[in-house]
Amino acid sequence: MEQPLDYLNNLTENDWLIGYNSRQFNQLAEELYLELTNLSPSQTPPKIILAEPEPLRFLANFLAACAANCSVFLCNPDWGTQEWQQVLDLAQPDIILGMGNREWGIRGRDWKQNTTLSPSSPSSPPSPSSPHSPLIMIPTGGSSGQIKFAIHTWETLIASVQGFTKYFQLNQVNSFCVLPLYHVSGLMQFMRSFTTAGKLAIQPFKTIESGQILNIKQSESFISLVPTQLQRLLENPELTEWLTQFHTVLLGGAPAWSEILEKARFHRIRLAPTYGMTETASQIATLKPDDFLNGKISSGQILPHAQVTICNQQGKILNSNQIGNITIQAQSLALGYYPIIQENQGNFRVDDLGFLDEQGYLNIVGRSSEKIISGGENIYPAEIESAIRETELVIDICVIGIPDKHWGQALTAIYIPKKSNISALKIQTLLKDKLSKFKIPKYWIPQQNLPRNSQGKINRQQLEKIAMEYLQNPLK
Repeated sequence: MEQPLDYLNNLTENDWLIGYNSRQFNQLAEELYLELTNLSPSQTPPKIILAEPEPLRFLANFLAACAANCSVFLCNPDWGTQEWQQVLDLAQPDIILGMGNREWGIRGRDWKQNTTLSPSSPSSPPSPSSPHSPLIMIPTGGSSGQIKFAIHTWETLIASVQGFTKYFQLNQVNSFCVLPLYHVSGLMQFMRSFTTAGKLAIQPFKTIESGQILNIKQSESFISLVPTQLQRLLENPELTEWLTQFHTVLLGGAPAWSEILEKARFHRIRLAPTYGMTETASQIATLKPDDFLNGKISSGQILPHAQVTICNQQGKILNSNQIGNITIQAQSLALGYYPIIQENQGNFRVDDLGFLDEQGYLNIVGRSSEKIISGGENIYPAEIESAIRETELVIDICVIGIPDKHWGQALTAIYIPKKSNISALKIQTLLKDKLSKFKIPKYWIPQQNLPRNSQGKINRQQLEKIAMEYLQNPLK
């Protein structure tokens, strides 16, 4: 298998980074690689925290760290004090590259001046050992405030790229990246383009919204979005038209609602809803654009590098169209969560519930942990949220269960109304023909915004706190 510097050498003459100087990137990555290898010629390669906000430097640092067999932790430069405390305690880094929370001494200076070399303290967690190298720690779980790092390797990321290229029958992948590079969704766009000698454009989403867009061949490019980004683009006719020109618009990160999918289909956007996660190095199922435009509704078929089975709670494999827990086998599967490498990765049973239809298309029903039991009935929020969105009276919605002494849990809708004069009663009236009575929320809490992370995932713990405070003092 080709290693990081092999791919870099293949790109020496290519102007592959759109909006940046490709030669400067190549030179910077090589310089950083030499610096890192000179730091520990005969010792264990250092552990590195990478919190660089500038894309070119982030990717050059990442590549150099991988080439030098360093363990690298990808981090969000904008994490707060509490998050940085978690990360530093867990990682016990030798070197910090980039800029983060100033309280922790992470500065935006030149990396050589910002290098902290020290032996790991005896009380620090043991570094994982593995025949694979380097180890790439990708953050996950940040929406709940508890950050974990899924342990990947160059090999697991390459397996994801190979599954992607085979599924879409491509030799080269051109990407337009508007997602964070420290997140698996942004990082894998770099990996696909870099390792297939494709072109990569990187631009902040806010810049796209302002209309200052890098010039690329959209018809030959992929763009990845989360549902809230797609919604924002569809609100602007010019950006909607821009989106229709892409070869494929990958959609993931959080469940999409039917209204936004229908709008994208109406505008003939070549959307590809995906299913995947940090632990699988992005998608393991994708609905191809032609299927989407023809009205198919699912997360698509399984990519070649993965297998999915649907099991009941006892672990028995279920037949087509039977709902159960999703279990994944994939060459791109993470080795574990830092600092523990699982000796036998085997089957990765996730929290999501779904089924495979007769054609092998994966359909997601909801999350087992989000199941609400009210009056003895099992209720999945996704169905109710979809029905509420279809009323077109809300901008955003999340349904949770709060403790109730009579019902066990009471359905609670926390929503952003489209207009201030829209009442909960009006929404409830429209739901009577769509949902069973026990699925209509008991409590309705209007808000100005809902706590979502950069991937569009909701922070349910924060919502529960909002709900409890509101219900204790509804006139506040």
